[in-house]
Amino acid sequence: MTAAMTDLERFPHPVYARTVLEPLFEAVKAHHAADMAAIDRAHLVMLGETGILTRDRTRAIARALRDIAAETDIAALRYGGAHEDYFFLVEAELVRRLGDLGGMLHTARSRNDIDHTLFRLALLRRGQALAAQLRALALALIGKAEAERDTLIVAYTHGQPAQPTTFGHYLAAAVEVLLRDGARLEAALDEVDRCPMGAAAITTSGFPVDRARMAELLGFRAPTLNSYASIAAVDYTTALYGAMRLTFLHLGRLVQDMAFWSAFEVGQLRVPGSLVQISSIMPQKRNPVPIEHLRHLLSVAAGRCETVIGTMHNTPFTDMNDSEGEVQQAGYGAFESGGRALDLLAAVLPACSIDAGRVRANADAACITITELADTLVRDAGLSFRQAHAIAARTARAVIAARAPLAEGHAAFAAAFRAETGRAPALDEAAFRAAVAPETFVARRDRPGGPAPAALEAAFAAYRDAWQGLSAAAGLRDARAARGRAALEAAFAALLED
Repeated sequence: MTAAMTDLERFPHPVYARTVLEPLFEAVKAHHAADMAAIDRAHLVMLGETGILTRDRTRAIARALRDIAAETDIAALRYGGAHEDYFFLVEAELVRRLGDLGGMLHTARSRNDIDHTLFRLALLRRGQALAAQLRALALALIGKAEAERDTLIVAYTHGQPAQPTTFGHYLAAAVEVLLRDGARLEAALDEVDRCPMGAAAITTSGFPVDRARMAELLGFRAPTLNSYASIAAVDYTTALYGAMRLTFLHLGRLVQDMAFWSAFEVGQLRVPGSLVQISSIMPQKRNPVPIEHLRHLLSVAAGRCETVIGTMHNTPFTDMNDSEGEVQQAGYGAFESGGRALDLLAAVLPACSIDAGRVRANADAACITITELADTLVRDAGLSFRQAHAIAARTARAVIAARAPLAEGHAAFAAAFRAETGRAPALDEAAFRAAVAPETFVARRDRPGGPAPAALEAAFAAYRDAWQGLSAAAGLRDARAARGRAALEAAFAALLED
């Protein structure tokens, strides 16, 4: 065999090392080193408690792990090719210090269950932080909706002025979606919050491992069940990124409305000066650029989520690199860009205000209260809705053609009423003005879910209850993780004692 052929048989090939192993080594340092240390310690505690390793052996390995942690500058480590990844580097250092005993830490476990446990811990930490940001945004929007309960706006459908409602009612709609997104995120985190340790490579182990104890020490709510699924199933990842993607997608629709509403031609949303940049050449322009940043941050975050989900399409149902290191680390960027968007939106939207003058002008120009005129005719004049609708339509066409506010259109209404019914209307000018006033329109929409004050107050109470439920679930998870960290610290410290 020639020297060149020998080099081709020697692992790792230099290009593979440079393009795959070295980046993965650096990524583990950045994202997983602390969790790897926790898994080592928890596994050692479990091996000792189950009698798989003797007291003397667990003590020696515990002391070596303690010393390695104290003496290793993880940030300064560089991939050198001697060890395939960071996990093997730690094992090699244990063997260097303890001889064959150092290799006993790996009893009853595999890199497979270690890797998926690392990924779950990393996703839990990031997912819980993102969920907290989502709850903060929801709380800010609930507060803003309550403050804007009576603030009139023009609501749009199909890009056209449709009906009056209130800013509080509009924001309440956004809150409902956001709370449902929060519930989806919590449900996904519940699935992430299971520990694969003890599944080993595929089929668990011939040793009497205590999987529940491993889950407890690492702060998980429970172990995973099926050992094959523990290393093959990726739904804990796809469900989480799916829930995140939906959140970012839904918020993007809200941001698009902000862009439309703040445009000069609509102008009903005013962004405060602290969030506006002035053009470098056109001094009259107020550019609400945070809205643009929100739009693209949410799109980037949603795209990163889709990258993770799409990468796992058509991969075998087994432990595969396709669903592991590279894609997991790529997905962490979704938390970064998405988290920035949630923080920015929680600052921008509550700071915005409604321009009442522009709302009134747009409402008048588009006759957006005309539906209530038709409803009034049904209630008070005994007309069918189709007949009332025809009268309202004639009235709207006339006042729009005259470029007059609807409130000044009683004469046009009376003419439309006579044309449709052959008689004069009983609705005098004062009653007509009251019927087509935006305030009347909103006040009469008092059914559950409507914009009238009592309906909104009931909704706000429901939103706060839902928010409390999300917060309570997050609090339980945080407390469980804290108990796990404390239990692991105490159990590992006990191993070090003589």
